[in-house]
Amino acid sequence: MNETKDLIKQLVSIPSPSGKTGKVIQFVEDYLKKIHVETKRNRKGGLIATLPGENNQEHRMLTAHVDTLGAMVKEVKPNGRLRLDLIGGFRYNSIEGEYCEIHTTSGKIFTGTILMHQTSVHVYKDAGDAKRDQVNMEVRIDARVENAEDIRALGIEVGDFVSFDPRVELTDNGFIKSRHLDDKASVAILLQLMKRLKEEKVALPYTTHFLISNNEEIGYGGNSNITPETIEYLAVDMGAMGDGQSTDEYTVSICVKDASGPYHYELRKNLVELAVENKLGYKLDIYPYYGSDASAAIRAGHDIVHGLIGPGIDSSHAFERTHEESLLNTEKLLYHYVQSSMVSI
Repeated sequence: MNETKDLIKQLVSIPSPSGKTGKVIQFVEDYLKKIHVETKRNRKGGLIATLPGENNQEHRMLTAHVDTLGAMVKEVKPNGRLRLDLIGGFRYNSIEGEYCEIHTTSGKIFTGTILMHQTSVHVYKDAGDAKRDQVNMEVRIDARVENAEDIRALGIEVGDFVSFDPRVELTDNGFIKSRHLDDKASVAILLQLMKRLKEEKVALPYTTHFLISNNEEIGYGGNSNITPETIEYLAVDMGAMGDGQSTDEYTVSICVKDASGPYHYELRKNLVELAVENKLGYKLDIYPYYGSDASAAIRAGHDIVHGLIGPGIDSSHAFERTHEESLLNTEKLLYHYVQSSMVSI
């Protein structure tokens, strides 16, 4: 489990907002090459790893995504600051006060802080009440800039990507606190799964593909590169926690329905039976405002059996946290799943 946590720390520390994921994909590709797993890139910039199985006529595919929430420079402001446009579904209040990096097209990186224009309570009467939105939020750049001309002289321009400081921390009692656990925690789990299968020389019953997608946060990460032979398609993504939810930080969350509709009933039953048989902690749950790469694939017209599981993540799309027990239960369920029989159709 320490290996998984260390891998998560490395992954979340690589900036990868949707649209700028080359560096993290390279990291994953290098990791898989070291353990002798065959990979290929798709045209969208994602990565597909394949482990051969005894049955090559029927395939499985598992997916997790490395792209994260982020932003782009929307406007170079006259006051020497930047206005943002968001990448992914989150709220401005979740990044207020956050340290960030501005990635220029020339390759230079500048640091900054995301703040309300009306931050100083000694100057602005409405500092606490002003709306947290695109108009009022801005980036204060850590450089001597006083106007738009100064900013452009640094090479910063509209369209430059902005990434957020992950603030990753591993606690002594098993918690992992960080931005971007959605979904780099699941990517680490899949990498560790492939490593274990290789080390143990597990004979998989079906050829199994692992898609590391890079556009999930903007809705279309997993709806291509699904082989015609693929029958089961399992997304591994965070379990959403909150009022009315069953998911917690210590078990694997098995999604029965999200905003796209119900997931495949027989596949869900198989996952539950595997969890019970292997004495794993699990929770069934509905995610009301959520869509996965598996649901994107269904919408794209793929004729597949689709499912969704993942570790429970608190405060999704903001100040995220999970626990090693949830990671472990998810890892174990996936280990048994890839060795199980496919559902009857």
